[in-house]
Amino acid sequence: MLELQARIRAMQGSRLEERRLPTQDAIAELLPDGALMTGAAYTVSGSMTLLQGMLAGVSAAGGWCAVVGMPDFGVEAAAAAGVDLDRLVLVPHPGKQWWPALSTLVEITTAVAVRPSSRPASGDLARLTGKLRQHESVLLVDGMWPGARTSLTGAGGTVAGIGAGHGLLTSHQLAVDVTDRTGRIHRRHVDVDERGMLAPGSRERPALVRQLHTG
Repeated sequence: MLELQARIRAMQGSRLEERRLPTQDAIAELLPDGALMTGAAYTVSGSMTLLQGMLAGVSAAGGWCAVVGMPDFGVEAAAAAGVDLDRLVLVPHPGKQWWPALSTLVEITTAVAVRPSSRPASGDLARLTGKLRQHESVLLVDGMWPGARTSLTGAGGTVAGIGAGHGLLTSHQLAVDVTDRTGRIHRRHVDVDERGMLAPGSRERPALVRQLHTG
């Protein structure tokens, strides 16, 4: 019996081990782990371009993605950013069924983006976290989410190619505040070209903007 228990624990450990997902270089530089990790939830706010970039790395590697409760999610912009529309599931208006839709999609897709319409119950949250780990998927939340591994917030930026009221936008640089699990917030930058493709920021970035006091 003890031998059987040890074998079961070993099998469970291998299934629930975190795995790094394919991630664009610009996104990798933003994340403390250097990649999106399976079984984890991330919050992304203030920039649809940033969210689409996080989906694009997974999609480009052949993974399926889903977007729940985001009627303003632009498919043309997503495609330009690198998301394969043939492997994208959209549920723009789930209404009160957003949670069942989310719970199902984390089982069959690699990355799910969701805009919650209500706060999940603690029991539901625990079960969803278990599904994320079991199916090696990742959750990207536009909004607040308990236990998020990392939070990314678009914080404005600068543009290039526009003169004094004229010219064509050729690129812009997006400032991103990255909140890690300790509550510290770091300011990072990513470059965005005219198609919406992301690249690592081209200028030196200050390490720490401020620290949250959670005690």
